[in-house]
Amino acid sequence: MGFSLNNIFQFFVPKDKKFFPLFEQATTKLVSLTSSLNEAANASVEQREMYFQQIVELDAEIEKITHKTLLELSKNFLTPFDREDIHALITSIDGVTDFMHDSASRMRMYQVEKITKPIKKLTEINFEATQLIADCVSELKDHRFERVAVNCKKINKLETKADEIFDKAIEKLFENETDAKKIIQYKEVLSALESATDKCKSVSNILEAISVKYS
Repeated sequence: MGFSLNNIFQFFVPKDKKFFPLFEQATTKLVSLTSSLNEAANASVEQREMYFQQIVELDAEIEKITHKTLLELSKNFLTPFDREDIHALITSIDGVTDFMHDSASRMRMYQVEKITKPIKKLTEINFEATQLIADCVSELKDHRFERVAVNCKKINKLETKADEIFDKAIEKLFENETDAKKIIQYKEVLSALESATDKCKSVSNILEAISVKYS
């Protein structure tokens, strides 16, 4: 495997004090956001608004961290790993956030009163996937590349499970629901949650590629 200039400089660079703390802040807040979404899916209609507000605030905070990371990237010559990988990782984390926020927005906008079992299952899967993403970032920082690979496989399995739940839920929705308004409500929420899991897999793929490159 060939070494880039950045690889060579890594041996002389002190422990990263900029990028990994930003990644950890972003993933910690992402886990909080998906936890709030999972809580919202299991809460009463009256309680949900509090969780939706938390999601809006966390989404804004992650957006700021993403902006700060990209700003640091433009200012720093020495980075803990390749610049394009840093850019890909933080923007993919932000991409997960966008779809999680979008899922909550659709629940709110379409005034979905009854949260179905498939929606609850998908919010749980997303919560679990983001916890694994946060673990992967910590493991990558400490060069525990084998642990990154194990967790990435778990995220990929969760994404496959989410696809299956989504497909079955849509099939049953069109079979059993006669109210066109409700079909739209549930399809929109389910689609956003399934897309969020796809984005978790995208983060997983980037984390795995980085760990393979530097292991």
